[in-house]
Amino acid sequence: MNEMTLPLAAEFPAGPLLRRPAVAVRVGKVTVGGAAPVVVQSMTNTDTADIDATVAQVAALARAGSELVRITVDRDEAAAAVPHIKEKLLARRIDVPLIGDFHYIGHKLLTEHPACAEALDKYRINPGNVGFGEKRDRQFATLIELAIRYDKPVRIGVNWGSLDQDLLTRLMDANAASANPISANAVMREAICQSAILSAALAEKIGLAREKIILSAKVSGVQDLIAVYRDLSRRSNHALHLGLTEAGMGSKGIVASSAAMGILLQEGIGDTIRVSLTPEPNGDRTREVQVAQELLQTMGFRAFLPIVAACPGCGRTTSTVFQELASKIQEDIRKAMPQWRERYPGVEALKVAVMGCIVNGPGESKHADIGISLPGTGETPSAPVFIDGKKAVTLKGPGIAEEFQRLVGEYVEKRWG
Repeated sequence: MNEMTLPLAAEFPAGPLLRRPAVAVRVGKVTVGGAAPVVVQSMTNTDTADIDATVAQVAALARAGSELVRITVDRDEAAAAVPHIKEKLLARRIDVPLIGDFHYIGHKLLTEHPACAEALDKYRINPGNVGFGEKRDRQFATLIELAIRYDKPVRIGVNWGSLDQDLLTRLMDANAASANPISANAVMREAICQSAILSAALAEKIGLAREKIILSAKVSGVQDLIAVYRDLSRRSNHALHLGLTEAGMGSKGIVASSAAMGILLQEGIGDTIRVSLTPEPNGDRTREVQVAQELLQTMGFRAFLPIVAACPGCGRTTSTVFQELASKIQEDIRKAMPQWRERYPGVEALKVAVMGCIVNGPGESKHADIGISLPGTGETPSAPVFIDGKKAVTLKGPGIAEEFQRLVGEYVEKRWG
């Protein structure tokens, strides 16, 4: 083969683009926007009037790492329960900010339940169903005035499933009469953006500071979400909440949310996110928190949990030992993190490698803080362990997995203890 010299490729910057400058909003103890990192939030699916069930789920979400938790406030019993939920959470030393989700009668509930209005850390209102006809502006104004009275921030959350039909109709009629009409889908996206921006402008006119407003514009299509938020980010400097609504169940919901929000986050758009997964029957609600954290960590925005790298397996790794060990290590780390966060500050930067054969095993293990290269099919039944890039010990025998787990614990204690 003749030798040849290739020109150097143009260098492209690695990592996410600079964050879009957004006004910082304080929600309880958490800052959204400004120079703050992207915030993870979630939402309960309990009946808020069931105080104990809601407290338990909020606590589970907070322990999983949700930095904001939204609860439904849909009727008097739910509104009456909110201060008791807050009280019980504080008694358990759980101070996660609570967001009240209001639709249709939020103005009434917050007016008649001042303890609820005081206990919540933020109100979420939907301009598409805050009121209809002549009542819309009046009831919207009541909600904003209550937020001002209780010094609470507001998320103005537009959703394509409950879009302001008067606004949409006006825009559709204007488009039909235009010499150069655009698609109906484009008109809908414009209506979503206008609903958010006009509602925010009205809130500011009433007296709510921009530092108290977060906007969201949720749709269920990946390309629509990207288009709407790109447009919204160009036309506003409000803090933005990202989320693909009705994302779906299982891998479909995870892939759709990650695809849409991953592109926007890479472009510097988004200050807080929620992965809206439809849970399996009796499924674990904290899964949406884990996915949101993994998205942000994978993209390099945040560090929540130590990373466990593991090879995908092939014909050289017919044993399932490395799969079982990688799964066990990941699960043990996740369970230990609530205590590790307090005891070992910085431990979320830990990188562990569990590899399955000699091809990439030693090299990948050297790149991790601590890694193990397990024997592949037909290889010598021994497993070298690398710590900080150097071979530290070789494990043999039936207790390799337990011994490696012990070494991981010792490494964490030594480095971050």
